[in-house]
Amino acid sequence: MNSLLTLAPEVRSALEAGQPVVALESTLIAHGMPYPQNLEMAGRLSAAVRQEAAVPAIVAVGRGRILIGLNEADLQRIAEARDVAKISSREIAPFLASGRMGATTVASTMACAHLAGIRVFATGGIGGVHRGAESTFDISADLDEFARTPMAVISAGAKAILDLPKTLEYLETKGVPVLGYGTNTFPAFFCRSSGLPLQLRCDTPDEVASVLLMQDRLGFGMGTLIANPIPEEHALPEQEIEAAIAHALSAAESQGITGKEVTPYLLARLVKLTKGRSLAANMALAEHNAKVAAQIAAAYARQRVQAAASKQHP
Repeated sequence: MNSLLTLAPEVRSALEAGQPVVALESTLIAHGMPYPQNLEMAGRLSAAVRQEAAVPAIVAVGRGRILIGLNEADLQRIAEARDVAKISSREIAPFLASGRMGATTVASTMACAHLAGIRVFATGGIGGVHRGAESTFDISADLDEFARTPMAVISAGAKAILDLPKTLEYLETKGVPVLGYGTNTFPAFFCRSSGLPLQLRCDTPDEVASVLLMQDRLGFGMGTLIANPIPEEHALPEQEIEAAIAHALSAAESQGITGKEVTPYLLARLVKLTKGRSLAANMALAEHNAKVAAQIAAAYARQRVQAAASKQHP
């Protein structure tokens, strides 16, 4: 275990016992939603994981340590504070060296959770290729992290504000498998389908777990994206969301907002433009992803035990 890690007692015990653990990002709490909805969301995600007999582990960086499983004080600070930075993989070391508090993105959560020995991670939507990337080169570090870190990430596809065809193309170039969970098309975050076809599909937690175990045996070292559509009752109309995204993108451009500030700005604008419906959908899909992730983590833990037993008693 890396000496820079601080594991919550519950998380440490579960990992040592081979029990299912699900990593959760902290950027969703610090920058993805306003207070106090973000704190409520953290509780709902953790509860969804526990309901499936798995242990939640919210990841962050603080006090010169990688925190795997936040205590109540750290969780409250991340939810309330405005000085908690959003950090990706490249900022992990500088923030550890400075002792500052940082909320982890998909990429940095993947890297930190992998160090702790966690295999499954639930988020809302991954980052990807931004619209207009052919001129801005704005591509999320999440995609390259998938190419080098063997984490299974359950999400409702990529964030709707992104260029989804280019995001899928980039993942294909990096050799990252994208599994449609109960779907043949790539989800579009707030919408159940983007219309973009997927070649790989799994319909049960055991099917996904079998793929993960085979990847472990191969040792290729890349992650897996499990694309889990938002529940139908919480999905938003595609035309409404596209119109709101176009309006928000125009506003961001006119205000000169760039880099890592783009995503939180756009998501906040969407909340206003949809009169809160996008926030409710965001919370619903994130909770659903946590539930499915816990089911997959439990199936993975169970199949690992079975595989070990079969080796001992062939």
